[in-house]
Amino acid sequence: MRKNLQKHSLLSGKKVIALALSTLTLATYSNLSLAQAVLAKSNKAKAKANAKVHKAFEGKVGQNAYVEEYFSHVFRVSPSWATAVGFHQYDRLLEDLRPQAIKSNLAANKAFLRRFQAIEADKNSKLNLDEKLDLQMLIAFTEGQIFEQEQLRWLERDPDRYPSLLADSVFSLAKRNFAPASERLLSVCERLEQAPEKIFQAARLNIKPAAVPPIYAQVALEQLKGSRSMIESTIPEAFQSVQDKVLLARYKRASGRVLQELDLYEKFLKAKVLPQAKGQFAIGEANYRRKLHCDEMVDEDLNSLLKRGYSELRRLQARFIELGRLIDKERSPEAIFEDIAREHPNSEQLVASTQNCLDKLCSYLLENNIVSLPSQDRVTVAESPSYLRALTFASMDTPGPYEFKAKEAFYYVTPAEKNWDAKRIEEHLRFFSYADIINTSVHEAYPGHYVQFLWVKKAPSKVRKLLGCSSNAEGWAHYCEEMMVDDGLRQDGSRTQAGNKPDYKLAMVQVHDALLRVCRYIVGIQMHTRGMTFQQGKQFFVKEGYMEQANAERETRRGTKDPTYLVYTLGKLEILKMRDEYKQLKGDKFSLKEFHDNFLAQGFPPLKIVRAKLFSQAK
Repeated sequence: MRKNLQKHSLLSGKKVIALALSTLTLATYSNLSLAQAVLAKSNKAKAKANAKVHKAFEGKVGQNAYVEEYFSHVFRVSPSWATAVGFHQYDRLLEDLRPQAIKSNLAANKAFLRRFQAIEADKNSKLNLDEKLDLQMLIAFTEGQIFEQEQLRWLERDPDRYPSLLADSVFSLAKRNFAPASERLLSVCERLEQAPEKIFQAARLNIKPAAVPPIYAQVALEQLKGSRSMIESTIPEAFQSVQDKVLLARYKRASGRVLQELDLYEKFLKAKVLPQAKGQFAIGEANYRRKLHCDEMVDEDLNSLLKRGYSELRRLQARFIELGRLIDKERSPEAIFEDIAREHPNSEQLVASTQNCLDKLCSYLLENNIVSLPSQDRVTVAESPSYLRALTFASMDTPGPYEFKAKEAFYYVTPAEKNWDAKRIEEHLRFFSYADIINTSVHEAYPGHYVQFLWVKKAPSKVRKLLGCSSNAEGWAHYCEEMMVDDGLRQDGSRTQAGNKPDYKLAMVQVHDALLRVCRYIVGIQMHTRGMTFQQGKQFFVKEGYMEQANAERETRRGTKDPTYLVYTLGKLEILKMRDEYKQLKGDKFSLKEFHDNFLAQGFPPLKIVRAKLFSQAK
């Protein structure tokens, strides 16, 4: 069976990973051209201007001093994330992963946690419901940061974290035009120049080879090629318009030093880490439950979670077989599914077909009262930039909630290359069957991630704009796939009329994607808490999810490093349950659009928070 199209989350990157704390100052700007010197001098003024705009943008909720102080801390220790969400006064800073910085950050997080807990315990507090819910989110998030540093200890166990963080840090400056190219390239140089000490020296000090799982060491070595490509090709291609020779020379020096560091890091991994790597990737039941609590505010017993997961798996498998019979009872479901993949646009039609799909989906939402669109902004489909084509088949690029300049949202699709032979072109385009295009577009754009992004920008507080969880974001997008098919969506963007057959082919693609997610759900729990081996996990994807060996291998590898990738299915099931309860409460007054609007109005917090707010409003 063909490979699954990889889905790209719009919102998951918004959850900050605060890794370090140090006294950070803007670097000195030596060897600058006159234009760059002017940029350097204006940086402080620009930071003040940005802060003024951001403050004006906030509502009344979230203006408590502890909220502002906490995010000031977070942005200092995680400047790459600050860049992504739109706070560009941090663009020339880089995360400091050295031991002393990590120790300082841990102390700071504990101090903030004590402060948050004291506020929560204060019976004289005058916080309203929204502020109380935001405080719960801050407490859970801060507990999660402490838990990861003290218990999961990723920086000691996962050597891929270091070069990947650096690659993400510079890529966040390259991919969006929030400032002139020369200004953004200057920030890239600043970050690269800090990397030898803050990233690579830190890695050699932090990593404990015996604690590293062998598969983590192998993945880290394999991923180095991508990090090199980012520095050698991706960044230069993204900044081709820059003509400043002094700045280009500075990038050449900085990137050359980082490439040397990557070579040394590869030698370190091969000589010191891989031979001694004996760690276990499984985090254990206690840590798994704690991670679910901190990240998702979920406290359900793991046996109960597994029972629900298996129930959903069997339901989806039965539905997949049923849909195959409804399409053609003489052939196997697998053969029918392969035929669906052959129904696709040609490479020249790919962008137009996808844009047409998005336009129809947008109209569908409005005409059929699915959800409100809180903005006139729309997604533009374009071919993936050349420097992205090796990284993705399809991806969504949206600005952060505090990005006020580069506000465009692009849905990138990667066409077949002109020099490919016919066989390779066909293999590539099978990722873009008409049914796949519409199901992926539902997940990524309408009414999935992009619509949620539009609502997040209008969330009631800074906490809700910046913090959230994957069971909400990915759960919502995955829920939308099933909800839209159930509503009658067809491949041509129309709605099935009463008395007509549903679009079984689209439903089959949707169910197959759902099988992937529920296999993640079960494999993640069982590998990390029930002794399932890597090979057993891989075969589970093949047997139960109807996947090819290569894709099953990729998914299982992901599960070793992403224990709670159950969030897609878990979130979907919780949203469906919440909708049923809301419908029962509302009775004849229930409106699907009202439910969706009220759900999205909360941002993307843990579903426990959404439930508390949703049902307080419904009474």
